Amino acid sequence: MTGLGAVFRPQLPPERLRTIARLAEEAGLEELWLWEDCFLEGGISTASAALAWTERLRVGVGLLPVPLRNVALTAMEAATLERMFPGRAVLCVGHGVQSWMGQVGARAESPMTLLREYLDALRALLRGERVTTDGRYVKLDDVALDWPPAQAVRVLAGVTGPRSLRLSGEAADGTLLTAATSPEGLRAARGIVDEGREAAGRSDPHPVVVYLRATTGPDAAARLRAAIEREGGVGHGVAGDAATVAKAVQQLAEAGADTVVLEPTGDEPDPEGFVRFVAEEVRPLVP
Repeated sequence: MTGLGAVFRPQLPPERLRTIARLAEEAGLEELWLWEDCFLEGGISTASAALAWTERLRVGVGLLPVPLRNVALTAMEAATLERMFPGRAVLCVGHGVQSWMGQVGARAESPMTLLREYLDALRALLRGERVTTDGRYVKLDDVALDWPPAQAVRVLAGVTGPRSLRLSGEAADGTLLTAATSPEGLRAARGIVDEGREAAGRSDPHPVVVYLRATTGPDAAARLRAAIEREGGVGHGVAGDAATVAKAVQQLAEAGADTVVLEPTGDEPDPEGFVRFVAEEVRPLVP
């Protein structure tokens, strides 16, 4: 079965998360995804709250910008979430928006080098290993978690370009793709990820999660067009009723997505209604 989720956009004030997280679980939604966009809401703090307010809902953070976070801190937080809420937190790391990284003085000269070093160290720490490394960016001296997770934690990479996609295949446990990804783009991206996996000799599962911008209601098409125009006319999305949205989800699944996360526009007039729409109307139509 194709996984299905929805995004709680950080343009909403954080005090609205409790209502939406509980609604998502009550409506039967499988996954709620959060963003750590600068300078809106923290990914780990919001994920912790959403997990604590619910019992079954999986909560994804897509993504944590690696220049902002020491890798040991991310490992500590990921392990803590896994031990408190086993199997329910999904963490994704990535380069971050470079202009934002520059604003906080954290921009890396080589984002690719940083992400590779970060993924290698983070995954090793979460496996319970003791890590010493002296990389260009990641430096650890005899570091191990005192409370490692009881079971493996998947670390996804949120990436776009060919080099980053290949790196995700080599060094991450899954890949997160943006809402600009069409079915054709997804096929191409999955092919590059698989090239990286083959080069690294990996045969373990590698789930692909993709965002899909979605609108519904009487002004759905206009809001979708406006959202794409705000991003320079580059994007992919679907506007319409549940059957129309479910068909777009299925097209992405056929192109290689394991999970599709429906992303409302920033001006979505009814975020709670959007969650109900995804859980109660779209989900039954997606095999």
